[in-house]
Amino acid sequence: MIHHDPVRPPPGAETSAAPEAGVSSIDPATGRLIRHYPFDDEVAVERLLASAAAAFPAWRDGGLDRRTDRLRTLADLLRRDTGRLAALATAEMGKPIAQARAEVAKCAALCDWYAEQSSRLLADEPAEVEKGSARVCFRPLGTILLAMPWNFPFWQVLRAAVPILAGGNTAVLRHAGNVTGCAYALGALLEEAGFPSGALAVVNLPHDRFGRLIEDDRIAGVSLTGSVGAGSAVAERAGRALKKSVLELGGSDPFIVLADADLDRAVDAAIQSRFGNTGQVCIAAKRIILEAPVAERFTDRFVDAARSLRLGDPTNEETFLGPLARLDLRDSLHAQVQASVQRGATLLLGGEMPDGPGAFYPATVLGDVRPGMAAFDQETFGPVAALCVAADEDEAIALANESEFGLSGALWTRDAARAHRLAARMETGGVFINGFSASDPRVPIGGIRRSGYGRELSHYGIREFTNAQLLWDGRG
Repeated sequence: MIHHDPVRPPPGAETSAAPEAGVSSIDPATGRLIRHYPFDDEVAVERLLASAAAAFPAWRDGGLDRRTDRLRTLADLLRRDTGRLAALATAEMGKPIAQARAEVAKCAALCDWYAEQSSRLLADEPAEVEKGSARVCFRPLGTILLAMPWNFPFWQVLRAAVPILAGGNTAVLRHAGNVTGCAYALGALLEEAGFPSGALAVVNLPHDRFGRLIEDDRIAGVSLTGSVGAGSAVAERAGRALKKSVLELGGSDPFIVLADADLDRAVDAAIQSRFGNTGQVCIAAKRIILEAPVAERFTDRFVDAARSLRLGDPTNEETFLGPLARLDLRDSLHAQVQASVQRGATLLLGGEMPDGPGAFYPATVLGDVRPGMAAFDQETFGPVAALCVAADEDEAIALANESEFGLSGALWTRDAARAHRLAARMETGGVFINGFSASDPRVPIGGIRRSGYGRELSHYGIREFTNAQLLWDGRG
């Protein structure tokens, strides 16, 4: 594995480099500089890219058993180093420490699942033909370029990388700048797990230089989780180069609560979905759509529950809401709240910029939210819940679909037949009935519209970057 040590800078790098020459990891709870990471120069990038391309043939041809053995070892190492890795995520992006440990544990479970299931997921599929025999085989494509976000600094990377590696590909990772330490820590862990040098090559590049990598002949495809703007730019470059891309972009997920829902369970789920990870989740319940008969009761319970959430030091075990990952993200979120209130939304809780250091923002609840308001039309990436009231189920579905996004959604009702009938009308990549949106290796995740395309996880994810090669033997 070729990577840079997460504690020391690359050989020859100047730690006093100007900010524009690299990226800085800053503790969002205190504003303290953790470390500056100079960008890789062209020589280093060429070395990293060449290592990933050179590792591919042997990794592909070494057999699936070898690959799954490495995944099992990686799972063990993730469990061994849970405390250290969780502390790093907390320091770099402010994730509350208990949630950070849960993220690392989920990554280990992901590795275990693909280690156990990859032989089934990649098994040849027989095809009926008139003469002879035929089957479809899933062959790896080569080296896949990954651009990953900061909100789940370990899970997002491994959610994409583990199926790609299990399928026999290698990868080049460009992580979000503020969690560069997490990227290098992952690279070191894969090396210790016995993955070959170059299986996951970590590069530190500005956006413009990353874009140019897409066009390199050694890159076979690209996977990005990020903003709509970043996804559009990557899709354009990948399209020009005729390369496969998978994009998981923004979301403004609806969370529909109908009049016959179990309100206690629905409130608890909405709180966890909207405010977990300090609200910095693509598939969070961002627009909570309430059927009129239960709107007042749900709102009262939801506001009381949100008020009780503990905001503060993310290293404290009792903290549920930490800081946002960066100050500029907090400023943008607050501007969305203010703009929504100016358009007629009611501020039911929070919405005030706190004093003191750090990128903290309180649990905020907006009522009377409608289309045309920032909290409805845009993705709010932080602890802000938008409550909307619908007269009936038809208006609830119409409001849910009145969005440029289509990642996932939730639907709460005690009537199973009603739930399935309405879910078929929801224009999202996933619908969660009497639950809230989540990612799990056993099921696919991905969206439609401006939430992107393609799927991660399950058999869909492991096959995204494979060649479905037909083998047709005409004898007989």
